[in-house]
Amino acid sequence: MIVALIRHASTAWNAEGRMQGRRDVPLSDHGRAQARAWRVPAEIAEGASWVSSPLRRALETAELLTGRIADREAALIEMDWGDWEGSTLAELRAAHGDAYARNEALGLDFRPPRGESPREVIDRLKPWLLRVAATEVSVVAVTHLGVLRAILAAATGWDMTGKPPLRLASDAIHRFAVDSSGRVTVDACNIPLVPGPPRAP
Repeated sequence: MIVALIRHASTAWNAEGRMQGRRDVPLSDHGRAQARAWRVPAEIAEGASWVSSPLRRALETAELLTGRIADREAALIEMDWGDWEGSTLAELRAAHGDAYARNEALGLDFRPPRGESPREVIDRLKPWLLRVAATEVSVVAVTHLGVLRAILAAATGWDMTGKPPLRLASDAIHRFAVDSSGRVTVDACNIPLVPGPPRAP
């Protein structure tokens, strides 16, 4: 079965480079304009089941893409950044120095204080991926960068140290195949969201 993943459109915190995590930050005006102009290619959207992270920025993106409210899927929520939510990467590196660098070097086991590691994100996605694999309907899911990176790691064996095996564009669709055991492989990434005339607010 194929699952197509889309990262939510932009927020004010995205523009500032802040770690959003579970903070329920809405789309910015720019983000709403982005999502209204995006179109999912018909061959991907047709007959697909739409789901979304329960956070507003993802739900709003899904609604602007489809004109309807998507089903919420708790497994698709962003990685929990704990005490570091609201900080920028530069602020974290300046505040924590070598301790942050050592944490970052853990890759899949990187963990913000009172937060979640990428490995834990993969673990919580597994039951959902098994449910997707058991259906006969392709899925389009609106989610977050942390979830996309976790699925890419699971699909490619990337341990999240060093550069990722491919760069995931923000304004694109990323398709992954899921087999009956829940194993994930890359189908096709960076499929453009077909631009079109903006929808009315």
